[in-house]
Amino acid sequence: MEKIPSAMKLHLRYRLYIAEMNLDINVLRIFEDYVKEMEAKKKEPEVNKGILFFQKKFVEFRKEIDELRHEMHLQKMKLAALDRDNKTLDKKTYKADNHLDLKKRYKTYRESFDKLKKKFRLFEEEWLN
Repeated sequence: MEKIPSAMKLHLRYRLYIAEMNLDINVLRIFEDYVKEMEAKKKEPEVNKGILFFQKKFVEFRKEIDELRHEMHLQKMKLAALDRDNKTLDKKTYKADNHLDLKKRYKTYRESFDKLKKKFRLFEEEWLN
């Protein structure tokens, strides 16, 4: 049987996830600056192809971050209201609000974003020097 976390535990989890995604937005901005630097210095077809690939990926991840943060923010506010009103999170509400699905989506996002960071760092090391 699945154990339902407290409203405050979920609220804090969403706060942490949102903070991590805010950091990821800053990382994407820095990566975009690297891409601009590469565009200015390198004109090899391989570099241009890589630049276009990463620019597209950065936009996709930014959109995904915005969507996840928005959904988590809404859930976080619902949970804060439950806690403020001294109500408990019941199984029906927990399932209806799709907390488990949102956690899985975040985990998938996190793994994908971490892979993209590694891939970009390798690309940057190879071509920005």
